Amino acid sequence: MTNLRLNGIIRAFEAGKPAFTCFAKLDRQLAIELTDAPYDGIVYEMEHNPYDVAALGDCLQYMLNRKAIAQSGSVAPSVTPMARIPANGAEMNQFQAKQVLDRGVYGVIVPHVWTVEQAWNAVASCRYARPKNAAFYEPKGLRGDGPATAARYWGLTQAEYYAKADVWPLVPHGELLVGLMIESPEAIENLDDILANVPGIGFCLIGEGDLSQALGYARQYEHPEVLGAMARIVATCHKHGVVVGNPHVGAKNVERLLDEGFRFLMSAPSRSYGVVGQGRELAGY
Repeated sequence: MTNLRLNGIIRAFEAGKPAFTCFAKLDRQLAIELTDAPYDGIVYEMEHNPYDVAALGDCLQYMLNRKAIAQSGSVAPSVTPMARIPANGAEMNQFQAKQVLDRGVYGVIVPHVWTVEQAWNAVASCRYARPKNAAFYEPKGLRGDGPATAARYWGLTQAEYYAKADVWPLVPHGELLVGLMIESPEAIENLDDILANVPGIGFCLIGEGDLSQALGYARQYEHPEVLGAMARIVATCHKHGVVVGNPHVGAKNVERLLDEGFRFLMSAPSRSYGVVGQGRELAGY
């Protein structure tokens, strides 16, 4: 069972398909409902909601469906949980990534990243230290050693968890995703350098809200200047072969976003299952 791909979002990317996801609050009942949702993954939103690691752990446990696990023959979750942490890239934070990973999430999204140094720190914070002669040594891991809870949640031994708890696509068998929020003019200007110099970035997620604010067109996502800025992000990500995502996907824009090459698509939870179905049909699966 442990040789199978555990992270459903990575599974979609490797198959050349877009991954459909949503933000979620730290709510137990919602966690139960989203376990049977048609998403590839969910992102527990801890940037603009309370940063509560205990509540995150509860939600992850409520996502476990023993019957579904037994029927699938794999310990892979039916919907892959990630977390967006509160600390901006400029804060050079490491402990929040460590704590949510130690609870068992399969990836971390870091808001407001706009320099190479910040991106490097984001990736390094999600990696364990390795000997200098180890493959894929850089970015040097900064994550503290405490795998017991995460390994148990993943359904692995600690040795198996160590082998899989690394960042994709830098480490091909890695099961962790690092997502960077690109949401400022400074980030756009530096994005080419970031993607050229920081290995291990799983995807870039455009922060339309903050980006539109910074450009002077708050929440006017269809304004030509906002669309132009987003197009620059998409083009730079495509140049470097990095997945690009959008957090405001609905029935009116899902076809356009797929045509523009977005592959990490986020819609509102629960009530937008139809958007997922529409997106999958447009994507041909």
